[in-house]
Parts: sequence; C-alpha cells; structure tokens
Amino acid sequence: MKKKFQKLIFPYPSYPAACDPAYPVTFLLRRVSVFSVISVVKNLGRNVVMIQTGFAWQHLIKIYDERRDIALPGDFQATIQFSIEHFIYEANRFIAKHGYFAVALSGGSTPKAIYEGLASKQYADKIDWSRVLLFWSDERSVPQNHPDNNYRMALEAAFGHLPLNPANIFPMRGDGDIQKNAAEYERLIEEKLPNKQFDLVMLGVGEDGHTASLFPKTHGLHPQEDLVVANFVPQKNTWRLTLTFKCINSANNIVIYALGKGKAEIVKRVFNGNYEPDLIPAQRIGTASHKALWVLDNDAAAALTLSNP
Repeated sequence: MKKKFQKLIFPYPSYPAACDPAYPVTFLLRRVSVFSVISVVKNLGRNVVMIQTGFAWQHLIKIYDERRDIALPGDFQATIQFSIEHFIYEANRFIAKHGYFAVALSGGSTPKAIYEGLASKQYADKIDWSRVLLFWSDERSVPQNHPDNNYRMALEAAFGHLPLNPANIFPMRGDGDIQKNAAEYERLIEEKLPNKQFDLVMLGVGEDGHTASLFPKTHGLHPQEDLVVANFVPQKNTWRLTLTFKCINSANNIVIYALGKGKAEIVKRVFNGNYEPDLIPAQRIGTASHKALWVLDNDAAAALTLSNP
C-alpha cells in the first residue's frame, strides 16, 4: 500500500525551518517525537517539508491560545524523547542562524532526564557544543557544591561530560550577597546576549503554580525592567535567584515541561482555571510575539480540557 504524503509549511516561530530558506535543514525531529521527515524541497523560495500523513506535527502540538501551544507526545518516555530532539533541533537552528545557541537551563527531575538524554551516545554528537552558551533560569541560595544546586545537577547529569567551552558556562551564584549576584547576572546577560534574548528558556511548573523561582505572591512577580532578581520566598523561608517575566517572555523559545500525575491538577488550573497570575505565576509565561510551548505527557494532561477557556 502506498504511503500518502502531505505538504506543510510551518506557520510557527518555534518550528521555523520551513519558513527560513537560509537555514539548512539537516536535523529535524524523529517520528517518535514529532514527525517523519521524508524530504525537503524548494518551492517559491521557501523550504517545504514533505511529511508522512499520520505523523505530522499538528497531531502532537495544539494551539491553545494566542500566547501558548501545547505538545502532547504521549507517555513519559515519548515526551522526554520529544524534548531532547526539540532541544537539538533548536540548538542547530540557532547555531546556523547566528553562530551560537544560548539556553537558560532549569532544575528539576524532568530537565535532568532531558540533560541525560542529550549526553547519551545516541545524541551527544548532534550539536556543536563549543557553540552552546549555558545559563540558568533560577538558582537556590546554596553553594555550587551543594546537592540542591541547579548548576551542579546539570553538570553532573550531562554538561560536565560534553565538550562545552568552559568560558561559555555561566552559573548563577546563589550564595553570598544574593542581591549583588542578581545584578551581576543581569549585566552578564546584557554583555553576552545581543538584545538580551535567549534562544531557549527551559522551565518547569510547581504544584503551587510557580515557574523558575517566581513563586505565588512574591515580589519577584512584579519588576517591569529587571532581567534577574533576588526573590524572597516566604513559603520556603529562603531567597532564590530567578529570571523575570520580562527576560523569560523575550526568549525566542520558551518551553515549560510538566510530566507525571502530580502535575495534572496545576496544569488544569493554568489552562482551564481563572487567570490569576499572582496565585499561579506560570499563567504569565508566553506572549503573542513569543509564544510558550507547554510539553505535557499523558499523565500531566489527563485533566486538561483543550478547548479554549
């Protein structure tokens, strides 16, 4: 039986290979994650991707509203696979576009699984790691050798085993004068990144609705001009360093990963509940010009209604 194919021109900034004729499409996502790429042809000066019907990207990614899309790759392992390959795809796209890939990493168990996948034999050679700039989206107020330190976790899980240029690794300092550390990290972003813009910001969401270290009813939710703030979190009686909404929402790609049954209720509240960003900060992620992609596995999406509220 002959396989049927359909032509698709990508309409999204997050998946723009087909809209950018200057970009050599050498790596696209595999069938298990998004689609099977059959061939790339030129049509009227634009790349047109031939995709096998039944595995097109729209079967996994839903437009929720003007600020947010949702990816539904399947079970936990399929969702981690999707996330790994999406990271690789965006890294290669931005390296081809402007010579580097600037990513703000997140802490947590799901990002750790993604990092481990990136460092695996299957994927470690898919990126020119010498062109990757590592930043962090938030950090706890602990030294870099502390078990809870996000920088330490990322290096131990993956990035310490990959051929990155040490000069391109920019950890947040959570110990010492945290207000001073926030100001210094903001200056670092301004120095290293044109337009103060990340290519990818990786985020999670807590069961209380926080993302990065932007916790409910904390002062870190309100700065309008800062890129990085020291945010005191009364719920945990501790300080955190965090990127602000201004910084996050200016990124070329914003991805929030939510996997597992424990995320189902907060995912439902984010999308189907009342808009209360002081109580559910993750609701503020994404803008019309810089959409957020929520990556959910089956368990996290179990209570979600996909029709727009």
